Amino acid sequence: MEFKKEMLLLYGITDRSLTGRQTLYEQVEEALKGGITILQLREKHLDEEAFTKEAVEIGRLCHSYHVPLIINDNVQVALKSGADGVHVGIEDMPVKKIRELAGRDFIIGATAKTVEQAKNAEKNGADYLGVGAVFPSPTKKSAIRITRENLREICSGVKIPTVAIGGINRSNALEMKGGGMDGIAVVSAIFGAENIEQATWELKEKAKEAVYGKR
Repeated sequence: MEFKKEMLLLYGITDRSLTGRQTLYEQVEEALKGGITILQLREKHLDEEAFTKEAVEIGRLCHSYHVPLIINDNVQVALKSGADGVHVGIEDMPVKKIRELAGRDFIIGATAKTVEQAKNAEKNGADYLGVGAVFPSPTKKSAIRITRENLREICSGVKIPTVAIGGINRSNALEMKGGGMDGIAVVSAIFGAENIEQATWELKEKAKEAVYGKR
């Protein structure tokens, strides 16, 4: 799937700890119906075989909605499952090595908390950056915070698109206005919602306003 920056507008990230009455698959389908533009499948505790099997199933679902699937951290699962790409943190496999392994058409996202990290990721072949945490994150309590000024500096310091991440929800999404990012990434505000489809739709409207300045 050809990567376009518009895919980052509302970036959903799964969290298995938020599944309750629904399966992860059911949650993802609701989010797709609500309008997420890209999905990152995050599994910290599944073994590689189970993670790959799940990624294949979720990938088919995402593609039926013409939405790309990104795998968190695990490059091998991403490649084996036929996912569209991978997102890696600062301490994960280097972007340059992933690009050598996966080729040009594979989407690579990288985390950046400084302009230097952002420029390095861009130079080594990243397609987009995840920048944050912009607010306190309920899913990553130890995440280093950055200010909106930091966000703006990072976004303006690179040519590749960026997505803001960390504690973003319906109440604070519009505080991202003027940050220069191309989208917002959300975990619990989508997958922890009582009505995921409705919450996703509302967040997408907020994302449009935060990114484009209009609804």
